[in-house]
Amino acid sequence: MRLQCDVEVVSRLLPTCGLRGRGRGSRALLSLGRQPGRARGGVYLMVCTARDRAGVRYQVQDNVERFFTRFVEEGKATVRLKEPAVDVCLSKANVSNLKTFLSAVRLAHQGTDVAALPLSALVPAKTSEVEKPKTKMIITSKRDYPLTKSFPYSLEHLQASYCKLARIDTRVLCLKKLRKLDLSHNHIKQLPATIGELVFLQELNLHDNHLESFSSALCSSTLQKSLQCLDLSQNKIKALPIQFCQLRELVNLKLDDNELIRLPFKIGQLDHLRFLSAARNKLPFLPSDFRKLCLENLDLFGNPFEQPNPLLPNIQLKIPLTLLECAARATVNYRIPYSCQLLPSHLCKDLEVAKTCQCGSACLSSFIQLTVTMNLHHVAHTVVLVDNMGGTEAPIICYFCSLGCY
Repeated sequence: MRLQCDVEVVSRLLPTCGLRGRGRGSRALLSLGRQPGRARGGVYLMVCTARDRAGVRYQVQDNVERFFTRFVEEGKATVRLKEPAVDVCLSKANVSNLKTFLSAVRLAHQGTDVAALPLSALVPAKTSEVEKPKTKMIITSKRDYPLTKSFPYSLEHLQASYCKLARIDTRVLCLKKLRKLDLSHNHIKQLPATIGELVFLQELNLHDNHLESFSSALCSSTLQKSLQCLDLSQNKIKALPIQFCQLRELVNLKLDDNELIRLPFKIGQLDHLRFLSAARNKLPFLPSDFRKLCLENLDLFGNPFEQPNPLLPNIQLKIPLTLLECAARATVNYRIPYSCQLLPSHLCKDLEVAKTCQCGSACLSSFIQLTVTMNLHHVAHTVVLVDNMGGTEAPIICYFCSLGCY
């Protein structure tokens, strides 16, 4: 039986000499087995490291003073040996494999019949077995992209740029430890929903691809809790789904050089957002929720913003209000729970896009719409000029639920 983990062998005699261990382990391969070439003999624990691939052997039977397993669920444990007087400290181990390995060492210590133990040959470790797990890989050409070999399971940062990828490799979606994924400068047209299963993913860079949309399934995935930086710049996206604003942990969002005709309707729900760039799109105005943002940096340069005319409101107000409108307003205003099991799906979709009046009340299909000018410094500390004339103002939609509010 073998176990890969970090190991530090600490002599208990060090304190008597006024010394102490380093306090950190080295990558190692632990083996439980017999001496090679001996049909009989005791069971040994062998520790192989990059510095000593031949390994050091410790007898196990009747030689374990104590097992320390309080933190075994964190992949940590310590085996205290009697002779020599050392503590074999294990860390960064797979929890399941660690438990199995400790169980086998315990049985060997108790003198269990060798035939019943999962022993392995005590042979020197290969270099790959004692190397520190690779956490970062950068690929910047199609020639260097691995076609036959797997990606290291331990990767936390993967960059695969300029590789002419038409889709996301399924092997990438199996890297469950990924925190940063950079697939910029490729030919990706669609994102698989399984990206949402990368539960630790914090940064996703899809700059300069051929994306035409961003899946609503991703917005409802575990990315809601992890994703902080998203780069969708230089694609062909025309609109983002309503569910996009469920990505509440977003801090940095780049949407430059797309074909966006509108920003997410409920963008004000992104209360962690601090950096937003949506330059060189096709935005005619900003959504009313935009005024709720609190940004450090904002870039909306190069959008064809319309000139607002406050004297020409779009009046959709129906007096008296319909029963449907009254019920919808009450549902949103009083935060009454609803779902597709209680209401028809088309009504649920209407409620999701309910407008908000300046007074804070909701309105569905009965409202007065007006476009006014807003100075972008109201929502951002630093504002990139909106046009070549030095302006920092942009049109924003306002809704009113009644004539009184208007």
